[in-house]
Amino acid sequence: MDPAQYRPASGSIPDLPGVYRFLDADGRVIYVGKAKSLRSRLGQYFQDSEALHARTRSMVWAAASVTWTTVATEVEALQLEYAWIKEFDPRFNVKYRDDKSYPFLAVSIGEEFPRAQVMRGSKRKGVRYFGPYSHAWAIRETLDQLLRVFPIRSCSAGVFKRAGQMGRPCLLGYIDKCAAPCVGQISAEDHRVLVDDLCAFLAGDTARFVKELQLEMRQAADAQEYERAARLRDDIKALERALERNTVVLPDDTDADVVAMVEDELEAAFHIFHVRAGRVRGQRGMVTEKVDDVDGTELMEQFLTYLYGEVVPDAIPKEVLIGVAPEDPAAITEWLSQRRGSRVEVRRPARGDKRTLMQTVEQNASHALAMHKVRRSGDLTARAVALEQLQEALTMPEAPLRIECFDISHLSGSDPVASMVVFEDGVPRTSDYRRFSVKSAAGGDDPAAMAEVVGRRFRRLLDDQRSSQASDAAVADELVEGPHRPKRFAYRPQLVVVDGGPVQAAAAGDAMTELGITDITVVGLAKRLEEVWVAGEDAPMILPRGSQGLFLLQRVRDEAHRFAIAYQRQKRGRRATTSALDSVPGLGAERKRALLRHFGSVRKIRDASDDELQAVTGIGPRLATTISEALREQPAAERIDTATGEIVTDS
Repeated sequence: MDPAQYRPASGSIPDLPGVYRFLDADGRVIYVGKAKSLRSRLGQYFQDSEALHARTRSMVWAAASVTWTTVATEVEALQLEYAWIKEFDPRFNVKYRDDKSYPFLAVSIGEEFPRAQVMRGSKRKGVRYFGPYSHAWAIRETLDQLLRVFPIRSCSAGVFKRAGQMGRPCLLGYIDKCAAPCVGQISAEDHRVLVDDLCAFLAGDTARFVKELQLEMRQAADAQEYERAARLRDDIKALERALERNTVVLPDDTDADVVAMVEDELEAAFHIFHVRAGRVRGQRGMVTEKVDDVDGTELMEQFLTYLYGEVVPDAIPKEVLIGVAPEDPAAITEWLSQRRGSRVEVRRPARGDKRTLMQTVEQNASHALAMHKVRRSGDLTARAVALEQLQEALTMPEAPLRIECFDISHLSGSDPVASMVVFEDGVPRTSDYRRFSVKSAAGGDDPAAMAEVVGRRFRRLLDDQRSSQASDAAVADELVEGPHRPKRFAYRPQLVVVDGGPVQAAAAGDAMTELGITDITVVGLAKRLEEVWVAGEDAPMILPRGSQGLFLLQRVRDEAHRFAIAYQRQKRGRRATTSALDSVPGLGAERKRALLRHFGSVRKIRDASDDELQAVTGIGPRLATTISEALREQPAAERIDTATGEIVTDS
């Protein structure tokens, strides 16, 4: 429905915090969101549709009405938003999925005789989960050690029932790795005590049990009960071996979750390390598609709400370390503290062991996102679907089995280069990649550069085709048997993709038309909204976010971008760079970078007052004065190269 038909009357939306719901024509909730100001947030949805993100535009046109509920605080809005998302499961809200099926050590505390086991999949009520672990065998080996000290039930319901009927416990009961509640050797109350102790140990309260066993061992030895003392000694070693499976990364009193996020235009990956008593007790990774034009702060807030929304309060740690600050840190902190029943600190580590651990978690998140994309691209069925979707969306006579993509790269208009990457059957064909030094375009004129490069590539196509035809004729005249392989530039793509919007797509299309090539589809993929611009069309085509066709186009575009940047950096080389800051006594490389990042250029550093200079970390009063004096007669056209991090001087 046209959003103008159900847009709330002007002034009817309160300027208060609250939660809003978009509903379709059948009354189903399709999106739930929260806002500090309902008036401001909802007003954004009813602006010009063309200015909205593609996914947001789809949502507001799929809706038929919007309702809202005001609340007193932003924390209440956070709680209500989470409750409604769980209740209605709106199709336009973010969906999280594990990047793989992690196993957990689960204890079914809802049963009369709880059972310890390995579990995967969605969480169940009445079950307490520990982990996740990387491998199921790690859980089984850990549990095998712990059952010496906490001999709780670990058998299935069938085995448990059969043992009770026969009046004889299973093997674990005979080797003292199960207290055998199936045959009444332990009461339900005493078995529950063992379960509670095991859960406490797995939750991080390890030192207490080791000390208690050590005390009992000494008492048994003093009483000359040497066999019992030996068993207790073995129990202590079993607990220590179980603890050794967890890496010590932080001080013993640290209970924290370390949450990192990496993202690209379409998806985001999250990775979590669960640290208890200074040890990594488990880890978990998740991937989600972006359903709106949201930044990292909002993604992190949504993920923290999802992550801690269902866990038992005891599972929420005292500290949550994050790589990206949430949109509303105060509200998240208060919400977590209320759920846990005590203070929870949410912060970004800036230095030390916690920052080092965060970098490790970020690497895992980056790897998870890369592996997720590899799995998608390696799926033969998904590749076939992607090619079919592109053929249908672009009304092509055949599926684009060969796709060529072009990208332009330069540094502020200097050293322009271009790349051509090739995908055949949806996978890269690296042997056909090509690099170009742009000759005619200067000053960052991307359309002119694109026209030049595409023209050069397809002139080679025509030349190689003529050459191949001549060679084939010669082969036929000489009656030489055997197939003749054409040159690589003689292969015709079915689809040409350029990195950019309508201007770049038009430039590439015009260059091909001038050569008489009109039977190859040319499109541009704009990064901001992932719009597909067909050369010569006045409006973009929007592929559904998350579709295999859009994913393939994005991957082709990103590969061309990577290949172009690599060549551009190689062409620039590691040329020496000089800096006017080199003349400042006592100013090292890190402080130079800090100054340039803070001010942007040497000119601004030179014009800054001593007080402004001292606002930069590491710059004291004496050094600020030294910098001011040293730069008065120096050139001031330096900056940080965002691609390499080097200090460069513009000509």
